[in-house]
Amino acid sequence: MTTWPYPLWVAHRGAGLLAPENTLAAFRIGAGHGYRAFECDVKLSADGVPFLLHDATLQRTTPERGLASDRSWAELSRLDAGGWHSRGFAGEPIPSFEAIARYCLRNGFALNIEIKPTPGDEAETGRVVAREAARLWAGEAVQPLLSSFKPDALAAARDSAPALPRALLLDSLRSGWLEEAQSLGCVAVVTHYGLIDAAVLARVHGAGLRALVYTVNDPAEARRLMGLGIDGIITDAVNRFSPGVAIHD
Repeated sequence: MTTWPYPLWVAHRGAGLLAPENTLAAFRIGAGHGYRAFECDVKLSADGVPFLLHDATLQRTTPERGLASDRSWAELSRLDAGGWHSRGFAGEPIPSFEAIARYCLRNGFALNIEIKPTPGDEAETGRVVAREAARLWAGEAVQPLLSSFKPDALAAARDSAPALPRALLLDSLRSGWLEEAQSLGCVAVVTHYGLIDAAVLARVHGAGLRALVYTVNDPAEARRLMGLGIDGIITDAVNRFSPGVAIHD
């Protein structure tokens, strides 16, 4: 990408601490705090419908148990994905990817879609999510950024929708990480914030890629990273960091 179309500040899973993560309610609260870019996790139901959920299993964020990918979208769409967070969000549903996409498109919000496959479904999840993203954002000036920890998912996304920008997610700087991102045709890497220093950032920028970090909730870390010239900061602390406003302890 010759220009970087995404805002610096990205709300993690919507506003995943103030509201139940990966729900429309979380996106609305993040937007209410001034955020114009969001991150979410997308996987597939048993019948191939992309929907938002971080975990492979249901028990942390719904009353049900077991693999989410074993359920049809009709079943998943009826689950309470808000009551675990607090009483005020009881009954908040799991959103489909299409519902979140249309919310972002209506409001002009940027979206970082983490392809979050159930283990064993990497290629199919990458393929379907990329195909649907390309369909939903067809003709839009700013396309969503597809990211994943799973290279197989990114490779399938590339093959399915090569024009969509991609980013490799990293929780460690394993051997050959930069070359791996380049081989997947990525425009960016997204790392844990603790992995980024001036030398690493210089390598990323020197390769013509952008660097984003997760999940930054500490003002001192945010200032350090901004001073280095980071391209994107994913945060849970949407009530602490206001886009466009100076950071205070």
